[in-house]
Amino acid sequence: MCGIVGAVAQRDIAEILVEGLRRLEYRGYDSAGLAVISNNQIARVRRVGKVSELQKALDEEPVDGSSGIAHTRWATHGEPTESNAHPHFSNERIAVVHNGIIENYENLRSELKSQGYVFASDTDTEVMAHLIERERQSSDSLLDAVLKATKLLEGAYGTVVMELDSPDKLVVARSGSPLVVGKGIGEMFIASDQLALLPVTRQFMFLEEGEVAEISRRSVKILAPSGEEVKREFEESSVQHDAGDKGQFRHFMMKEIFEQPSSISSTLEGRLANDSVIVESFGNKAPELLANAEAVQVVACGTSYHAAMVAKYWIESMVGIPCQVEIASEYRYRKTVAVPNSLFISISQSGETADTLAALRIAKEQGFMASLAICNVPGSSLVRESDMAFMTRAGAEIGVASTKAFTTQLTGLLMLATAMSQTRQTMTEAEIASIVEQLRQLPAEINEALTMDQLIEQVAEEFTEKDHCLFLGRGEQYPIAMEGALKLKEISYIHAEAYAAGELKHGPLALIDQDMPVVVVAPNNELIEKLKSNMEEVRARGGQLYVFADEACEISENSGIKLIHCSAKGSYIAPIIFTVPLQLLSYHVAVIRGTDVDQPRNLAKSVTVE
Repeated sequence: MCGIVGAVAQRDIAEILVEGLRRLEYRGYDSAGLAVISNNQIARVRRVGKVSELQKALDEEPVDGSSGIAHTRWATHGEPTESNAHPHFSNERIAVVHNGIIENYENLRSELKSQGYVFASDTDTEVMAHLIERERQSSDSLLDAVLKATKLLEGAYGTVVMELDSPDKLVVARSGSPLVVGKGIGEMFIASDQLALLPVTRQFMFLEEGEVAEISRRSVKILAPSGEEVKREFEESSVQHDAGDKGQFRHFMMKEIFEQPSSISSTLEGRLANDSVIVESFGNKAPELLANAEAVQVVACGTSYHAAMVAKYWIESMVGIPCQVEIASEYRYRKTVAVPNSLFISISQSGETADTLAALRIAKEQGFMASLAICNVPGSSLVRESDMAFMTRAGAEIGVASTKAFTTQLTGLLMLATAMSQTRQTMTEAEIASIVEQLRQLPAEINEALTMDQLIEQVAEEFTEKDHCLFLGRGEQYPIAMEGALKLKEISYIHAEAYAAGELKHGPLALIDQDMPVVVVAPNNELIEKLKSNMEEVRARGGQLYVFADEACEISENSGIKLIHCSAKGSYIAPIIFTVPLQLLSYHVAVIRGTDVDQPRNLAKSVTVE
């Protein structure tokens, strides 16, 4: 999604800013721009499209200067046009770049217009520029002006501000959207992600929530929300980044499994405010549409279909409206009926999946009230053709077997269910706050789940000579069992199937023997006792169980049961947490069996044909 880069240096910094933007391209965007203080004015260049278009413009008309800011934007307020691209100006003296959403921008915009400010864009960010310029007129410094202005803002923002009268300073503010300061030799840098700054520095300092900072070439002054000055040291970073480089990992799939904490952090970035989800994260019209939808229809394929199935449990239990989920290739070829006032949701990593696109186009003729795309690729067909779009921000996923794209889809769908509940008041404020806190803790909990890697590698040894495997789950963990089976079959070539555990007696039990490993997903929820009964049915027939269980489930490891503890501190995020060990299991089994993990036979990353 949106990316920020800024610099206060003693050399021309346009090339540094552009390179920083290039390194953030994996986040997705639809326009790019920069502003540099040059010859006693702020020179600005903006272009719709890729950073390469911005570079072409700079090649034709270079800008020189040692202070500047740059941005890649994914359109939220206003279409992807040059006038809506960042940076935004106020009176040619203040320049602003911004990640996030200002929820009260309409009221502020009306107020500023009444005071004579002229708006040149449709964005919420331009409100910030004019607001800061207004406060600057009665402030001793740009830092003071930003402090005053941010107190009037509601929502999420990571912003960098530059003014013509103070060419040797940048002011930054963080609320719900991360920012990092990089230290060079006699120069300072700012970015929304340290990956943007790795070519120029390895010394970093992360701003904390609510902090505002003044950055000059040799110093950083940080103020806490209380107004007290904060002292913080720079730290050396060992991060390596190249979307086409496996880094320390043997395969892209493993690299992408371990990128999930940072990918989910990107999904959440700028979309949580206080104890709620920012509903506008799903589009300008989302508050009205989500509040008025009387039903939901979701279509997807493969892994995205499994994410949709989990969302069905969330939406129906949290929001209290019906949610139908269907495989896109089935939806497009049968006669379907749209429920009045229903929301159509399509899910795709690439945004170019042929069946999902076709289903969306059919749905647009059927009278759905609106369409929402959950996608990882800005500018894709699915995004362009939907009324609203939620970008998962998973970053480039090269392995064919989807990992971080799946967990970021789940994260976005849980945010969607929460946002719908907020607009309809189907849950209490305390319940909403609890879910939001679970979302905030999700990256750390994924990190914890990744510590199981070595243990699961040992367990994988017991699968290498098997030809078949069964996965079991109940409730919202049933689709997670389906995803685990899909991962195992597509990269290890072991025949794997998933069943709702309650279906064992209706056929699958006939397959159970000592050569059929049974993988069970067992979080601690209201269905755990039922699941234990299903496990006993397997044990009684000589089956070998591999149980991924919460410690609170009180399941003992004994004959026929191999227990792998996996805990989730929150029932709503449990499906996302329990996905991780199943990904690791499929990976290690495939490696031991010697298959092509990243490019399994007969499969492609983006299915753009039927």
